[in-house]
Amino acid sequence: MHAPDSGYGLWLLAAINAAFFIFFAWSFYKPLTRWDWRGFGMFSAFVLALFAEMYGFPLTLYVLGGWLSANYPQVNWLSHDAGHLLEMWFGWRANPHFGPFHLASFILIGGGFWLLSAAWPVLYRAQREGRLAREGAYARMRHPQYVAFVLVLTGFLLQWPTLLTLASYPVLVWAYARLARREERDCLSRFGEDYVSYMQEVPAFIPRRRRGPVRSAGEVR
Repeated sequence: MHAPDSGYGLWLLAAINAAFFIFFAWSFYKPLTRWDWRGFGMFSAFVLALFAEMYGFPLTLYVLGGWLSANYPQVNWLSHDAGHLLEMWFGWRANPHFGPFHLASFILIGGGFWLLSAAWPVLYRAQREGRLAREGAYARMRHPQYVAFVLVLTGFLLQWPTLLTLASYPVLVWAYARLARREERDCLSRFGEDYVSYMQEVPAFIPRRRRGPVRSAGEVR
């Protein structure tokens, strides 16, 4: 492997980027309940691990260095651009920031933050009024906040996959699904039949075409 370039060891830059995305997500999400804080905490841990490798120490490239160098000798695997593993593996030799996986990651990350920003005001109003959030994004899916986090995490994974984020990604998706189910149990105990009818009309995570208007009732998620 070639010597590493100056794209690593930039721990201040790693901290600034992680703080920016965590604050950006918080500004849209503003967690209130214990479930909100758990979901946000898992997202924050993923982002910290990502930027620690992106600008700090390229652990994945060091661990896989021998195999990568043997199979892709034309690539300087300790250069900063080599961290865009999917572009490197699939032969993208131009600037990786314009590669297909990187561009797709922008769409997913942007879409996730947009969904967070669209869902939060609806949820906040419903929480203040003590009713179900059934309009906006909540008219199409019951847990848009968790869908948004998964979209953002998927985008980061496409852009800069690491061993830590690859290992934690399925765990996070499972944990978000588990948190969603726990929230639903709370809502069922609080709103009873209103929430049962909401569950029958609106899917949990993947929106479908609605056949008719969603009846209004009261509360969160």
